[in-house]
Amino acid sequence: MNLSGDRRFEAPRDTVWRVLNDPASMAQTMPGVESFDVPDDRHWRAHVKVPLGLGSLRMSMSFEKLEEREPEFAKLHAKGDGVGAILNMDTSFHLSDADGGGTDMHWEADVRIAGPVGSMGQRVLQPIVNQQVTQVLTALDKQVQEAGVKAAGPSRRGRRPRLKGPRPRRWCARAGRGRPRSGGPARPPRGSRERPRRTTASARRRARRAAGCR
Repeated sequence: MNLSGDRRFEAPRDTVWRVLNDPASMAQTMPGVESFDVPDDRHWRAHVKVPLGLGSLRMSMSFEKLEEREPEFAKLHAKGDGVGAILNMDTSFHLSDADGGGTDMHWEADVRIAGPVGSMGQRVLQPIVNQQVTQVLTALDKQVQEAGVKAAGPSRRGRRPRLKGPRPRRWCARAGRGRPRSGGPARPPRGSRERPRRTTASARRRARRAAGCR
């Protein structure tokens, strides 16, 4: 079966490239992954449980990266062995900058299934393969979005901007008046003979200088 299609991602091309070439991210896009192992950056293995009609098929998959031209093209070969099926698949993708921002991806796949499962015929297998492709692309879109959020870093929303330069005059006029801040000494209760201490002019000047006022 020969498959192909196009997909647009609302993310820069280097972000999409990193996700497509990260085995851990791609494992999150494969349906039915039970375990995953990465011997090196060009080979990885997975044990998957592939939905197949009313049942499922367990397969041991091995992947090998055959070719890559960062950040625009890569080709991958996958081989799977299971009870009643042998799978061979060649996939490739092309990335380009989309008009107005984002990334366009054109992908191609050549899927060959041998054994009793393959004898079911393309009419039976085609809808199953199409469903798996749709799930993979949807999960890939989610992985790209999460990678874009991580690349952007933590949000600074809600933080008060720091003032640069001298303080406004209205703020400086209030500095050093001896008014206690929260957590400072409380005012004496009413009726008490104790009087609050008055701040001297020199103390007010020191407070304004410490606050950044001229």
